[in-house]
Amino acid sequence: MKAFFGKAVKKALDASGLSKEDLAYKVLPHFLLEIFTKYLRVNTGGESFVPKKGAVIFVANHSGFMGFDALMIGHQIYLKSRRVPRIIAHKLWFLRPEISVHAKKLGLIPATIENGLKILKKGQGLILFPEGEEGNFKPTKYRYRLQRFRRGFVRLALQTGAPIIPVAVIGAEETNITLSQIRWAKQLLGIIIPVPLNVIPLPARWHIQFMEPIYLGKDEAKANDMEYVTKISRQIRLKLQKELHSQLKKRDRVFL
Repeated sequence: MKAFFGKAVKKALDASGLSKEDLAYKVLPHFLLEIFTKYLRVNTGGESFVPKKGAVIFVANHSGFMGFDALMIGHQIYLKSRRVPRIIAHKLWFLRPEISVHAKKLGLIPATIENGLKILKKGQGLILFPEGEEGNFKPTKYRYRLQRFRRGFVRLALQTGAPIIPVAVIGAEETNITLSQIRWAKQLLGIIIPVPLNVIPLPARWHIQFMEPIYLGKDEAKANDMEYVTKISRQIRLKLQKELHSQLKKRDRVFL
């Protein structure tokens, strides 16, 4: 029966022309992603900045330790443009085959420059979080304070000419509360371990703000100039931090 069902699914995919990743964004939104969107009361701004085609890099603040921000951003991009973005994800998602198979179905790819280049050269959208685990696993008392940015996204933009669209996410910090973190685990396990208050997401109101695209142009020489790449990374970090402060001032309530 299982083999028959698997063949039936494969046949349906072949007939529809959809990949397994595309299927995740065409089926799940009607179930899990739509449920979470309503539960978190997600609203968006700057939708006109989301391109319907072509390579593009979405760069967002990271928080909430569960990774809902990645899924919610991806879902909103799909709703606005009907395109399936790929998400640069932490290696933790790919340590075991039984986990990585589901991660790939959701459009997650391991965080490497090579993987990012492959996606962008295909003219697809890419979501990444320059703070990495330092942002995602930071204690909630530091909420909405951007951590140091990694510079890979700037190099990707310069190597491909893809525009960078900063994305400010409000609400994820309060959805999953992080009390503290176990930093010494980085030396043992290769990853910081967050200490959460809750596993079930709290119903904080979310706002996702897409910002105006930043065009750096294609320039291989500048992509290898670490001083220039660092300067651009810092500028984008400051721009995104300013937008976070602006959106927080507009927020009149968190949960109600």
